[in-house]
Amino acid sequence: MLTCQRDEFSLPPGLHYLNCAYMAPLPRRVEEAGIAGVRRKRVPSSITPADFFAGSDRVRALFARLVGVAEAGRIAIVPSASYGLAVAARNSPIGAGRNVVVSHEQFPSNVHVWRSACRRCGGEVRVIESPVPGEGRGEAWNLALLEAIDGNTAVVALPHLHWTDGTRFDLERIGERAREVGAALIVDGTQSVGAHPFDVERIRPDALVCAGYKWLLGPYSLGLAYFGPRFDDGEPLEETWIGRGGSEDFRGLVQYRDDYRPGAARYDVGEPSNFALMPMLEASLGLVLEWGVASIGEYCAILTEPLAAGARALGFAVEDPAWRGAHLFGLRVPAGADVVALARTLQQRDVAVSVRGSSLRVAPHVYNDEGDIAALLEALNAQG
Repeated sequence: MLTCQRDEFSLPPGLHYLNCAYMAPLPRRVEEAGIAGVRRKRVPSSITPADFFAGSDRVRALFARLVGVAEAGRIAIVPSASYGLAVAARNSPIGAGRNVVVSHEQFPSNVHVWRSACRRCGGEVRVIESPVPGEGRGEAWNLALLEAIDGNTAVVALPHLHWTDGTRFDLERIGERAREVGAALIVDGTQSVGAHPFDVERIRPDALVCAGYKWLLGPYSLGLAYFGPRFDDGEPLEETWIGRGGSEDFRGLVQYRDDYRPGAARYDVGEPSNFALMPMLEASLGLVLEWGVASIGEYCAILTEPLAAGARALGFAVEDPAWRGAHLFGLRVPAGADVVALARTLQQRDVAVSVRGSSLRVAPHVYNDEGDIAALLEALNAQG
């Protein structure tokens, strides 16, 4: 079982940082990898043509291990979740009269792209709200999503955990229903992958995209995406030189080959080698794998059990653990409570969480301990 890993980070004493869903603090070894990467470019002659491929290929392999993908070649290097989702949308024929199913208040990156696609082709974005407010809504929300998928559904675009309150979507059942009607399942794993188990072989998404700067503990502006067989012959957003067949041979680049490199490398962002950010992501993925996703989730579940009980005693609503993340969940404020004043109190006490709608979003990681949970509970109690 994991113990607190705060020494692996550089968080200042006295800061109760329970906000990894906003942005992860960089682990020390990730920071060091970035500094070494920046210094490497002092002498460009030390960077060989093979180096343009080696680092990104190691990262593909690490992410493939993390999400249970047998072929590392199915992993693309993307700069953001929105980029990976745009690739998926570009290669998902929707057609007039078809629909795209999304959840209510889903993160904008996984909504705007589908709204734009549907405007172009005459499709419909079908937004599914939970029929039950407050506690107990997770199961009802999942049932509503299943019922919304029909013969006209072209795409089901969901997160694994809702970004505002950690509500868990049963992607196995939803994926089965999507396949029954021939729809693609496109998953934004940004708020789950790295702290909540995700198995591509079991869930069988057609695409999984993930920003690197949250639960992967990596740098900003670099992420990863899995693309399944549905996207094997798709069209990338960019026509990069490095995404073409034979690009490893720098002498032959002027031959202008039309074929792409095998697998998902065709979908890589331009300049994917990034000699500063790529070593950081490699180090962060290695650290997550070293700790183990299941162990990270278990640590967060044990740590926050007293928080859930204490918050309920103060009148906050907390979703049942079966339908939320252990590392990301919302405390819905009691009726009439001033959430803005509460946020101010937390900030004054150096307790970092996020306000999302009428909830406090709590997102701990292995750098947190019982003192952080106690500080949050004390602040909630002080606000009354």
